Amino acid sequence: MKTVYLRELKLNLKSLIIWSLTVGGLGLSCILMYTSMNSDMKDMADMFSNMGAFSDAFGMSTLSIASLEGFFATEVGVVHGLGSGMFAALCTIGIISKEEERHSGEFLLSLPISRIRVAAAKGLCVLTMLVVFTAVCAVLYVTGFMILNEEISYAEFADFMIKQFLMNLEISAICFLISALSDRIKTGAGLGLAMIFYVYDLIGRVVPDLKDYLFFGPYSYCNASEIFSGEDPCISGIVVSAIVTVACIAAAFIGYNRRDLKS
Repeated sequence: MKTVYLRELKLNLKSLIIWSLTVGGLGLSCILMYTSMNSDMKDMADMFSNMGAFSDAFGMSTLSIASLEGFFATEVGVVHGLGSGMFAALCTIGIISKEEERHSGEFLLSLPISRIRVAAAKGLCVLTMLVVFTAVCAVLYVTGFMILNEEISYAEFADFMIKQFLMNLEISAICFLISALSDRIKTGAGLGLAMIFYVYDLIGRVVPDLKDYLFFGPYSYCNASEIFSGEDPCISGIVVSAIVTVACIAAAFIGYNRRDLKS
């Protein structure tokens, strides 16, 4: 199991580094732009806060983009939310199915190791990558705050990063199930799934009739503008997320262990 785990980490190391530095770097760049744009933001803050559905969708009606917290929530929150969701899907969607598509599974499963242990090692690899990705991005964002010497609520920042991690974990769990039941790497399906979840949450914040159903999506409880504005957390969204995550992981282990694999 340890050998499979280390092998997967080695194979995914390059992708992990690129995605972590890209998403974290984009967020850091946005943070560093805050000072140069601050004077202009003060003039635009009122205008952006009164743009109706657009303001509601991006949190500009509850937070002022002239403040660092508001700027982080509306700019970096969008970059990190979408980027991390895509990374979670991409690093998981082929983690199991690639063995069958590339016929490397014939050798892997001939070793004295059960399918359950193989799936567990690959799942642990995904979990490790998500933790490292979140940690790298958090360090880069904090570095930006320190460079600007600006005050921000680190309690709310930590809350945001933790909930983003849980959202990534849910998306990964769904993609893990797809990978376990598929004999092909469905990269498009994984990325499309992450995009659909993001767009569903975005539309749900614009259309009043859909707001009561946002908890079905993984982005419902990790919205940066809600976290930094001190709104009550979406408990129903967290509960649904926990159920979906556990159910998908369990179904992935059961399905992968029982199904016939192509030779």
